[in-house]
Amino acid sequence: MLVATQLKRIFSFRFKEQDINLADPSPLFNPEAVLNFYAQTYPILTTATIEGPVINNDAVQYKFVSQIGTKG
Repeated sequence: MLVATQLKRIFSFRFKEQDINLADPSPLFNPEAVLNFYAQTYPILTTATIEGPVINNDAVQYKFVSQIGTKG
């Protein structure tokens, strides 16, 4: 028998050499809506881009990559 399950979504970003994991605010939000949701709390995310999804360990992982502080 085949059983379908929804994979957990994981959102993360790197800030001051530390990885920060964010809870999924709603499964109805697309990744861009999640980014906008957390940009109110973490202003560094206002200029971030979304990388992913990458499926790893039965979870869908998205990374928010900030454009502030990058050179070149």
